[in-house]
Amino acid sequence: MSVWDEVVGQPDAVSTLSAAAEAGAMIVAGGTPAPGVMTHAWLFTGPPGSGRSSTARAFAAALQCVVTDDRPGCGECGGCRTTLHGTHADVRVVAPEGLSISVAEMRSLVQISARRPTSGRWQVVIIEDADRLTEGAANALLKAVEEPPERTVFLLCAPSDHPDDVSVTIRSRCRLVSLGSPRPSAIASALEAVDGVAPEMAQWAASVCGGHVGRARRLAVDELVRARREAVLRIPLALRRPADVFTCADELIKAAEDDASTANEARNEAEREALETAMGAGGTGKGTAAASRGAKGALKDLEKRQKSRATRTQRDSLDMALVDLAGFYRDALVTKTGSEAALMHPDRAGDSRTAAAQWSSESILRRLEAVLACREAIEVNVKPRIAIEAMVTTLHRG
Repeated sequence: MSVWDEVVGQPDAVSTLSAAAEAGAMIVAGGTPAPGVMTHAWLFTGPPGSGRSSTARAFAAALQCVVTDDRPGCGECGGCRTTLHGTHADVRVVAPEGLSISVAEMRSLVQISARRPTSGRWQVVIIEDADRLTEGAANALLKAVEEPPERTVFLLCAPSDHPDDVSVTIRSRCRLVSLGSPRPSAIASALEAVDGVAPEMAQWAASVCGGHVGRARRLAVDELVRARREAVLRIPLALRRPADVFTCADELIKAAEDDASTANEARNEAEREALETAMGAGGTGKGTAAASRGAKGALKDLEKRQKSRATRTQRDSLDMALVDLAGFYRDALVTKTGSEAALMHPDRAGDSRTAAAQWSSESILRRLEAVLACREAIEVNVKPRIAIEAMVTTLHRG
């Protein structure tokens, strides 16, 4: 099994990165590869679910691969396995737990990135959601990218290379790897081969995930995720009375809160227990009182971080529900106009026909625009409940 098996439906990217990993191995061995094949900074762009982070991790594993009799990225050696599992000592992954990546976090990372590799071939820094860097964090990163250490590679992931996502100065110092939404057939094959999903379930999940590999995987293996999707897609035809507006808004908010709680509950408890143990919880003797006072401040900071993480998880869950809703109204519009375009929710084709028969094209379009406006409002920090209630009111009125 190769590390590139984790990269779904991106043959051009795999070809480019495989060649770069081979050049990287040549550099480590003291050779001189062709100019431009390997560079110190890469920017992975693509729509949500295209596999930006997975591709970056696979490339990092190939760079750390210790197998020399074949092209790097065997997937079996210690370098590959520890990188993919997130335990390699020379691979740092920055994934914002809150709504942004702070300057303090980035400065600390830049200091670490300046060190020589301890056990691997390269010091690799993966920055997921690089579009969430604050201005200060982006400036701190820029200094490191402008004057990179000899054996350090920066891998940035962002939706696009637009200045709104990545600053022009950082973009100009990175090699761009553009990813597209994988085809359903490629996603289904990956679910079967990598995750062991039954063929029928794999094909269904691939057909309704909107090209989002992670979403397809969750739909295929988690019955609760499937149930929540069904609940969201029932909303458009369930809005019959004004009172339904608040009922449906409550359901959307509660589903997002439950997602956040489920996703973070075990992790929050483990973090709290680990911190309490580190601060001497349950200890006796001199110094226990002082340690206890120090623990209160540390616990307060931890709770603040956990709250920020829960907020982000809730918003991400809401956004996924809104994407499903937008897909429904898009399908209704496709059906209304008689287009031959593929449906986003083929398993709800009957509901799409019902909606197309009941509503005019203009009414469907207004509803679709209301969902998109709600996504934008939440993105700019409008209170989710206010944005959701405004959207559902428009969905009811048409």
